[in-house]
Amino acid sequence: MAAIRTTEEALRRGQATQFKKGVVTNPKGGIKKIPQLDVLLADVLGEEKDGIEAAKAILMALRAKATKGDVRAAEVLLDRAYGKAKQFIGLDGELSLTVPAPQVYNTAPPLPNSENEIDV
Repeated sequence: MAAIRTTEEALRRGQATQFKKGVVTNPKGGIKKIPQLDVLLADVLGEEKDGIEAAKAILMALRAKATKGDVRAAEVLLDRAYGKAKQFIGLDGELSLTVPAPQVYNTAPPLPNSENEIDV
């Protein structure tokens, strides 16, 4: 493969490798989701063990943890039952914003003495 020598040559090569109009680059599409996940979850959570449905057993376990002081379990239960708490942000009064001017530093070397003098 030959080396790229100029910017123009690099641009030409870039245009040759760009996406072409009407050409599908990923013919099989994106990631496929698990087929009928909602049906599978309903089957699993609807199964009974010892006369109790799985979903009910999970909720009972979460309730037991929450009553023992597990804050995360309580949060999950409350969020599912009542929805997440809304957080309101209010702004009362006047808002003022002061932006300081940037400091500019002269990094140029000093001019020779003859150029610094001004003839009047």
